[in-house]
Amino acid sequence: MPSSNKINLKDAISIGIGGMVGGGIFAVLGLAVSLAKGGTPVAFLFAGILALITSYSYVHLSKAFPDRGGTVKFINQGFGKTVFSGAINNLLWISYIVMLSLYASAFGSYAPNLWDITANKTIDFHIYASGIIIVATAINYYSIAVVGKIESYAVIIKLIILLGFIGIGAYGLMGNPNLEQLAITNWENPVMLFAGGMVIFVAYEGFELIANAAPDIINPEKNIPRAYYSSVMFVILLYIIIALVTVGSLPFDQIAKAEDYVLAEAAKPMLGQVGFTIITIAALISTFSAINASLYGGSRVNYEIAEDDELPHHFLAKFWNQPIGLLITAIATLILVNLLQLESISMAGSIGFILIFGIVNYVGFKLASQTSSNRFIPLIGCILCGIALVILIKQQWSTDLTGILVSVGIIVFCFVVEWIFKMSEKK
Repeated sequence: MPSSNKINLKDAISIGIGGMVGGGIFAVLGLAVSLAKGGTPVAFLFAGILALITSYSYVHLSKAFPDRGGTVKFINQGFGKTVFSGAINNLLWISYIVMLSLYASAFGSYAPNLWDITANKTIDFHIYASGIIIVATAINYYSIAVVGKIESYAVIIKLIILLGFIGIGAYGLMGNPNLEQLAITNWENPVMLFAGGMVIFVAYEGFELIANAAPDIINPEKNIPRAYYSSVMFVILLYIIIALVTVGSLPFDQIAKAEDYVLAEAAKPMLGQVGFTIITIAALISTFSAINASLYGGSRVNYEIAEDDELPHHFLAKFWNQPIGLLITAIATLILVNLLQLESISMAGSIGFILIFGIVNYVGFKLASQTSSNRFIPLIGCILCGIALVILIKQQWSTDLTGILVSVGIIVFCFVVEWIFKMSEKK
């Protein structure tokens, strides 16, 4: 009989799906359509294939080196505790902060559609986006058990609403003149489709949370691969169908106008204002639960890095009975969400996670003999991540230079900080 803290297959799949279908799809769907037009479902497919190939490396690393540190431990396993591994692990923590900003940004965009605080949408955005981070931080300080409960209920609620949206939306597509927008003539060129997929890659990053749960998964040999592959493939299918329904329901100019809350707008042709309100509520629940879980995850990643001597041990200190990293993560998120536009946040998050996943794929390739895996698949994943980064940066250079500069600045900052820390440790 397994102990009560063990995780069965269903729970492990829920962790993966819950991590991916957080606030990502609500935040980046409009952005994806603006970049890929009628080819948006293909852009989601491209991003999903990269996530699926990367999940192969995660499966074998999770089985060979099960540890609650997840990605942090895999990178240390591949490179030792060096300046490079420390910098990449710090980048993972900052990428969590970027993701939190993305979710808070989505919450701030959807919330004013239900309730205006002021007559100014921009002011409302900042009030809601900042307020939800403060509330989620308070809940994390109050009780970790409450965070878990919110997450388990939120996964069910958002999936029911999204599947309902798909069902009703697919039915409503029949005879909709906007269905023609999905024709190949309305697709962007293949490079632009791929770039679009990479900008919204953040919508898939959550599958890596399964790695943190790996030590507690029952029958790991069978259930770890099933958890990763089932959750990623389910989410790829979910996103593609959501993209099909959205692009087939609304004209492009309307999607552009409602870019930050396009999923709610796409429910209007089928269910009117009621549909708009239901999807808005689903978005608020999803983004809130994602903020809740990511604050917890981010503070734990920070703690793990400090425990592995890649950040000062001051980060092991507690503040109000939680790691000090929780407070730092929350403050950094507040600053980021109030400074950057949605596209720049999404860009920074995607660059961070594509780089990290490229490195994890390289570790999968390097340690293939230790993990009893096929060396070829992680190598393809690593090369694809490299190509994805080049295309993404090249494509966005003229449209979102801020996002690129923020991303490069974050990466350089991580390396400089880690180098200074390692030098001071030697002294």
